[in-house]
Amino acid sequence: MSFSVKPVLTGRTTVLRPFTEADADIMWQIISDPEVVRFTYDPSTELTLERVRSWYGSRADAPDRLDLAVTDPATGEVLGEVVLNEYDADARSCTFRTLIGPRGRGRGVGTEAARLIVGHGFGELGLHRIELGAYADNRRALHVYEKVGFVVEGVRRETQRRNGEWADEVIMAILDREWVALSSTVR
Repeated sequence: MSFSVKPVLTGRTTVLRPFTEADADIMWQIISDPEVVRFTYDPSTELTLERVRSWYGSRADAPDRLDLAVTDPATGEVLGEVVLNEYDADARSCTFRTLIGPRGRGRGVGTEAARLIVGHGFGELGLHRIELGAYADNRRALHVYEKVGFVVEGVRRETQRRNGEWADEVIMAILDREWVALSSTVR
């Protein structure tokens, strides 16, 4: 299994496609959104537009992970990203993460993007398990993950201090057989 092939995955509300360096400016805006900052990375992380350009410009050549831009099919506008990474060949598993900027929220884009990438992971990449971690107070994301079929496996209590308070991390996963069962009933 290799993440070297960067597919285009098309749904009704979104198209997932490989990143280009040209996407860096809009991703810079998206990752500066307060909700994205709150739930995605440590606010003390030093990001610069140059680093963001370098990062997104290199995603298409990264053989160890699959980063895809979540786009609006009507306009081509980048709305966020989905990522499969931390592949474990022996377990045929990897981690999943996503972020959707303000212009993509409340439209079903995140749910469809998650379904597309998870379906690709199981159907095309032959994964057995996809897992994720999300902050317990990120209700929007947890709701999306549950709709897609992820199951809560546990809570890592007080894993990080965020804005002066301890935050819990919810660990969720979905297995290939669960995805097949869900896919046969939902469409």
